[in-house]
Formats: sequence, C-alpha cells, structure tokens
Amino acid sequence: MIKEDIRYGVDLVTYDIWRSLRVLPRIDEIIPGMLGTQTWDPDTYAKNARFVSDLGSPVLELLSARPGERILDLGCGDGVLTKKIADLGCKVVGVDSSAPQVEAARRLGLEAYVMHGEQLPFREEFDAVFSNAVLHWIKHADAMIEGVYRSLRCGGRFVAECGGYGCVEKIRTALVQALHRRGIDGESRVPWYFPTPGDYATRLERAMFRVDSIALIARPTPLPGDIIEYLETFGHSFLAGLSGQARDEYLQEVRAVLEPQLVDSEGVWVADYVRLRFSATKV
Repeated sequence: MIKEDIRYGVDLVTYDIWRSLRVLPRIDEIIPGMLGTQTWDPDTYAKNARFVSDLGSPVLELLSARPGERILDLGCGDGVLTKKIADLGCKVVGVDSSAPQVEAARRLGLEAYVMHGEQLPFREEFDAVFSNAVLHWIKHADAMIEGVYRSLRCGGRFVAECGGYGCVEKIRTALVQALHRRGIDGESRVPWYFPTPGDYATRLERAMFRVDSIALIARPTPLPGDIIEYLETFGHSFLAGLSGQARDEYLQEVRAVLEPQLVDSEGVWVADYVRLRFSATKV
C-alpha cells in the first residue's frame, strides 16, 4: 500500500526513496507553489542579513548538539548555521520554503529540501529539531509544532529562537502607518507572528511537549547598512503593489520616521529586535 499523507503535502514514499538513494530532488519536485509574498535571494540575504546567522550562537549552545545525532534544521536558509551543526559531527537535514536558499545550502554540501514548516512529513526520525529566526514567519504555529512533535523521537529536543513579542515594533508601526496614509490596510500586510513566552509555552504544552526553558530577550541589533536595505530584504509584503516612484516615496517616508528612533550616536541603524528563545522536550 502506498504510504501518503496529503495533509502535509508530501508523498512519504517519494521522500523515503530520495533519502534511501541519497539523491536530492530537483527544487520543483517537492511541495510546489508554496512560496508567499516574501521571497529570499541568497546574495541579497548574505549582504543585508548575515547578522541573523552570525547572532545564532546562543541558540546553538542551547541545542548542545552531540556527534552522531540526527537533527532537522527547520528553516535552514542558506545553510550557514546548518553547516556549523553538521561540522559538529551531526547528521543534519535542512528544510526551507525558499528554493533559492535551499540551492545555496546544497552548494555547501548539505542535505536540504524545499518544504513548508507547516507540512513536515517526518515520523520519529530526529533527535532534535533546531530553528533560528524562522518561526515568527509561520503564523499557523500549531500545525508546525505538531509536525515537529511527530518528527522527533521520544525524548527529542525542540530548540529554537525567533522574533518575540515587541520585536521590530517601531519598524512595524512605521510600515503599517505609512500604508494607512495611502489608503492601504497595513495590518493585513504584516507577515510576522511575535508571541509572548506564555503564548508559545501554551502551544508547546498543548502539543505534549515539556517546556524546559523559554525567555523573551531584548536584543537591539546593529544593521550592516541603511534601513531601506533591511526593508527591501525583509518587508516584501509591505511593498507589494508599490512600484517605481510610489515605492521609493514609501520607503523614504518610513526611513524618515524611523531615523530619529533607530539611528545611534555613531550613525548606525539599530533594529529593535526582541527574541524568544526556548527548549522543549518530546515526552
């Protein structure tokens, strides 16, 4: 009998064949048509957002990966942190909804698949699931958490860091209000879900995880360049439908609002980041 689970968008036999043959599928062979408004270009990401992986050391330490462990990197991006885990002697599988990012991860020699975080097909395969700076992009958190639980072996760990309550609140407010002034519903364009520790702990416990630690951490983050480069990298949903002069005027207006709030005394843009970091165990 063919093993298939259409709820999660993946023919599990197909996945098992890819895994057993050690052959990675073409980018268009798994879960097509799942990319939303936000897209990722590896070169642009490396230029404007490398700080995301560079600041991943605390959650990597919390993971405490051991050689020989099989680990799923949920939202692996271009694979920079994934490779650090693999270099520890772990057997790592990376998944990400961005085909270009998965291609970049594969160029590092990693096993990586285009896959949506809400549609994980795995069954008790991993000793740990790791995620950095991804979960706030997944608004249907319960479906993702249930998939993580299924993916873990008994006693397996779910260790992650993402945007938490209050993250980029100044940036979000400026983006939304500038759209409102143009007669556009800015709130409907917000792509992020920034939970409180209590909210996420409740979701984890409802999925039968034991929450070992969870904390909200303020982390003002210097940006490598101008805020406009940041917005063009992370704010695609706000820019949808704007082009040419209208797009430029919108970005400049947001920049003008944020400059007195986010530029420090040395002229560096500092994003108002707040992180949610947690570790939970499948029991």
